[in-house]
Amino acid sequence: MAGALRVGLLGGSFNPAHSGHRAISLAAIQALGLDEVWWMVSPGNPLKDKATDMAPFAVRFASARAMAGHAPIRVTAIEQRLGTRYTVDTLSKLQRLYSRIDFIWLMGEDNLVNFDQWKGWRHIAKSIPIAVIARPGYDHAAQ
Repeated sequence: MAGALRVGLLGGSFNPAHSGHRAISLAAIQALGLDEVWWMVSPGNPLKDKATDMAPFAVRFASARAMAGHAPIRVTAIEQRLGTRYTVDTLSKLQRLYSRIDFIWLMGEDNLVNFDQWKGWRHIAKSIPIAVIARPGYDHAAQ
Protein backbone atom coordinates (compact mmCIF):
# COMPACT_ATOMS: atom_id res chain seq x y z
CA MET A 1 0.00 0.00 0.00
CA ALA A 2 1.63 3.26 -1.13
CA GLY A 3 2.12 5.79 1.62
CA ALA A 4 1.25 3.32 4.35
CA LEU A 5 2.98 3.46 7.69
CA ARG A 6 5.90 1.00 7.70
CA VAL A 7 6.39 -0.66 11.08
CA GLY A 8 9.00 -3.18 12.10
CA LEU A 9 7.91 -5.74 14.69
CA LEU A 10 10.48 -7.07 17.14
CA GLY A 11 9.13 -9.68 19.50
CA GLY A 12 10.97 -11.03 22.47
CA SER A 13 11.24 -11.62 26.15
CA PHE A 14 13.32 -8.47 26.68
CA ASN A 15 14.77 -10.12 29.78
CA PRO A 16 16.15 -7.51 30.11
CA ALA A 17 15.98 -5.10 27.20
CA HIS A 18 19.51 -4.07 26.23
CA SER A 19 21.43 -1.80 23.89
CA GLY A 20 21.54 -4.56 21.26
CA HIS A 21 17.73 -4.47 20.95
CA ARG A 22 17.89 -0.71 20.51
CA ALA A 23 20.78 -0.85 18.03
CA ILE A 24 19.14 -3.42 15.74
CA SER A 25 15.87 -1.49 15.87
CA LEU A 26 17.52 1.78 14.88
CA ALA A 27 19.52 0.01 12.16
CA ALA A 28 16.32 -1.56 10.80
CA ILE A 29 14.56 1.81 10.76
CA GLN A 30 17.35 3.25 8.66
CA ALA A 31 18.01 0.25 6.39
CA LEU A 32 14.37 -0.64 5.72
CA GLY A 33 12.86 2.84 5.68
CA LEU A 34 10.63 2.11 8.65
CA ASP A 35 8.59 4.78 10.38
CA GLU A 36 8.98 3.04 13.73
CA VAL A 37 9.62 -0.29 15.41
CA TRP A 38 7.20 -1.88 17.84
CA TRP A 39 8.80 -3.95 20.57
CA MET A 40 6.35 -6.70 21.45
CA VAL A 41 7.28 -7.70 24.99
CA SER A 42 6.14 -11.30 25.31
CA PRO A 43 4.20 -12.39 28.39
CA GLY A 44 5.85 -15.79 27.91
CA ASN A 45 8.02 -17.30 25.20
CA PRO A 46 6.79 -20.79 24.20
CA LEU A 47 10.36 -21.79 23.35
CA LYS A 48 11.68 -20.57 26.70
CA ASP A 49 8.90 -21.64 29.07
CA LYS A 50 11.26 -23.64 31.24
CA ALA A 51 13.35 -20.56 32.02
CA THR A 52 13.32 -19.98 35.75
CA ASP A 53 15.23 -16.71 35.54
CA MET A 54 12.49 -14.87 33.64
CA ALA A 55 11.72 -11.53 35.29
CA PRO A 56 8.06 -10.61 35.79
CA PHE A 57 6.35 -9.04 32.77
CA ALA A 58 6.08 -5.60 34.42
CA VAL A 59 9.82 -5.53 35.09
CA ARG A 60 10.67 -6.54 31.52
CA PHE A 61 8.21 -4.01 30.10
CA ALA A 62 9.70 -1.21 32.22
CA SER A 63 13.20 -2.26 31.14
CA ALA A 64 12.15 -2.06 27.49
CA ARG A 65 10.59 1.39 27.93
CA ALA A 66 13.73 2.69 29.59
CA MET A 67 15.96 1.27 26.85
CA ALA A 68 13.75 2.56 24.01
CA GLY A 69 14.02 6.10 25.32
CA HIS A 70 12.82 8.71 22.86
CA ALA A 71 13.70 6.75 19.74
CA PRO A 72 10.99 5.85 17.22
CA ILE A 73 10.46 2.63 19.15
CA ARG A 74 7.06 1.84 20.64
CA VAL A 75 7.12 -0.62 23.52
CA THR A 76 3.93 -2.67 23.51
CA ALA A 77 2.08 -5.32 25.46
CA ILE A 78 0.23 -6.35 22.29
CA GLU A 79 0.42 -10.09 22.90
CA GLN A 80 -0.87 -9.66 26.42
CA ARG A 81 -3.67 -7.39 25.21
CA LEU A 82 -4.64 -9.67 22.31
CA GLY A 83 -4.35 -12.82 24.40
CA THR A 84 -1.97 -14.43 21.91
CA ARG A 85 0.93 -16.70 22.73
CA TYR A 86 2.39 -17.52 19.33
CA THR A 87 3.80 -15.13 16.73
CA VAL A 88 1.62 -16.58 13.96
CA ASP A 89 -1.53 -15.72 15.95
CA THR A 90 -0.27 -12.28 16.95
CA LEU A 91 0.59 -11.38 13.36
CA SER A 92 -2.78 -12.56 12.05
CA LYS A 93 -4.61 -10.38 14.56
CA LEU A 94 -2.33 -7.38 14.01
CA GLN A 95 -2.76 -7.55 10.24
CA ARG A 96 -6.56 -7.58 10.69
CA LEU A 97 -6.59 -4.79 13.29
CA TYR A 98 -4.10 -2.55 11.50
CA SER A 99 -4.76 -3.28 7.84
CA ARG A 100 -3.36 0.09 6.76
CA ILE A 101 0.08 -0.61 8.27
CA ASP A 102 2.80 -2.42 6.35
CA PHE A 103 4.46 -4.67 8.94
CA ILE A 104 7.93 -6.15 8.61
CA TRP A 105 8.98 -8.90 11.04
CA LEU A 106 12.43 -8.25 12.50
CA MET A 107 14.32 -11.33 13.57
CA GLY A 108 17.79 -11.75 15.01
CA GLU A 109 19.88 -14.33 13.20
CA ASP A 110 19.91 -16.43 16.38
CA ASN A 111 16.15 -16.94 16.00
CA LEU A 112 16.46 -17.92 12.35
CA VAL A 113 18.28 -21.08 13.44
CA ASN A 114 15.14 -22.44 15.15
CA PHE A 115 12.51 -20.65 13.04
CA ASP A 116 11.26 -23.99 11.74
CA GLN A 117 10.25 -24.88 15.31
CA TRP A 118 7.87 -21.93 15.56
CA LYS A 119 4.17 -22.68 15.35
CA GLY A 120 2.94 -21.75 11.86
CA TRP A 121 6.35 -20.69 10.62
CA ARG A 122 5.43 -21.28 6.98
CA HIS A 123 2.34 -19.08 7.34
CA ILE A 124 4.47 -16.37 8.97
CA ALA A 125 6.95 -16.51 6.08
CA LYS A 126 4.14 -16.21 3.52
CA SER A 127 2.21 -13.45 5.28
CA ILE A 128 4.85 -10.88 6.23
CA PRO A 129 8.23 -9.71 4.95
CA ILE A 130 11.00 -10.88 7.29
CA ALA A 131 14.24 -9.00 7.88
CA VAL A 132 16.93 -11.12 9.51
CA ILE A 133 19.38 -8.99 11.44
CA ALA A 134 22.95 -10.02 12.18
CA ARG A 135 23.88 -10.03 15.85
CA PRO A 136 27.46 -8.97 16.49
CA GLY A 137 29.26 -11.69 18.41
CA TYR A 138 26.74 -14.38 17.50
CA ASP A 139 28.37 -17.42 15.92
CA HIS A 140 25.73 -19.22 13.85
CA ALA A 141 28.27 -21.89 12.92
CA ALA A 142 28.34 -23.00 16.57
CA GLN A 143 24.65 -23.90 16.38
